[in-house]
Amino acid sequence: MKVSIIGNGLSSLTLAKALVNQNIQVDLITKKKIKRLNQSRTIGVSKANVEFFNNNIIDISKIIWKLRKIEIFTDNLKKEKLINFENQNQELFSILKNDNLFQLLKKSLSKNKYFNKIPFNKNLSFLKNYDLIINTDYSNIITKKYFSKRIVKKYECFAYTAIIKHHAIVNDIATQIFTKRGPMAFLPISNNETSVVYSIHEAKNKKKDKIEDIIRYYNFKYKIKNIQKIDSFELKSFNLRSYYYKNILAFGDLLHRIHPLAGQGFNMTLRDIRILLDIIKNKQALGLPIDSLVNKEFEDTIKHKNYIFSNGVDMVYEFFNFERKINNNALSKSVKIIAKNPYINRLLINFADKGITI
Repeated sequence: MKVSIIGNGLSSLTLAKALVNQNIQVDLITKKKIKRLNQSRTIGVSKANVEFFNNNIIDISKIIWKLRKIEIFTDNLKKEKLINFENQNQELFSILKNDNLFQLLKKSLSKNKYFNKIPFNKNLSFLKNYDLIINTDYSNIITKKYFSKRIVKKYECFAYTAIIKHHAIVNDIATQIFTKRGPMAFLPISNNETSVVYSIHEAKNKKKDKIEDIIRYYNFKYKIKNIQKIDSFELKSFNLRSYYYKNILAFGDLLHRIHPLAGQGFNMTLRDIRILLDIIKNKQALGLPIDSLVNKEFEDTIKHKNYIFSNGVDMVYEFFNFERKINNNALSKSVKIIAKNPYINRLLINFADKGITI
């Protein structure tokens, strides 16, 4: 079996590593040189996905920072805690820097005999050489031709990311604050560093010093030394209408994108990898060909779950966005009461950890 993966992001490298671990020949096809990722970007990985990563892809234990609790606040209840998520003092999820994972995967793949990197050819003649083609690049000719139909939602806001350096503390609690301008998350990555993700309902290219002021205003935990380079990007969510065309499968950010408030974007991709890997393993065990039927089974298995999950995240965003617009705390007070129910609290934790399991 021979697979090509088109793209050079975290999703493509993670999937490539998962496949070469099964002794599957993988060619990474990329239009440009693979370079380091933005140093201010981080990703959250659920506990279940950390275990999957360590057992099936590569051990990430040394580059993750485990968090045991999530505390959620809202401006409408001042600094009163809205929801508290924890699981008997065990980690709920972990945070790591995008670039640290990228470099770990890149180094490991460069030494693997089943992995090769080749340049993208616009005439697409290379496609005939592969049993399965996995496209993670949303700007190439294949995407424009076969994967342009999406269900898109624009949030009309921008996300700002930064790393804050602060005095050392026991730093294992994530904080999400639904501010009057949009959700802000403080995500620890060490005892003296914390990642900040702030989704703001205002115009593009807001002055960086203004963002720093807002971060400092909502910080009530850290003695900040400095705030490193602030990055920004437009926020939108989408789900691809069709996951595949013949033996070409869309994957990663090309397949789906969600609002970052729940830190679940990369977790969705990891669950996709788990499903795809299981399908391929089962086909190989039965001596069946790895062809377009893999893509069909993948879409049939995961598409409805991804759609439900992404809409669930969007509902959370819209709930607090509506409360922000009406400037009333009645909804937050109701959520606070409901979230105290142990069953509902465990249900929400399981949803964030494992996604849709039905």
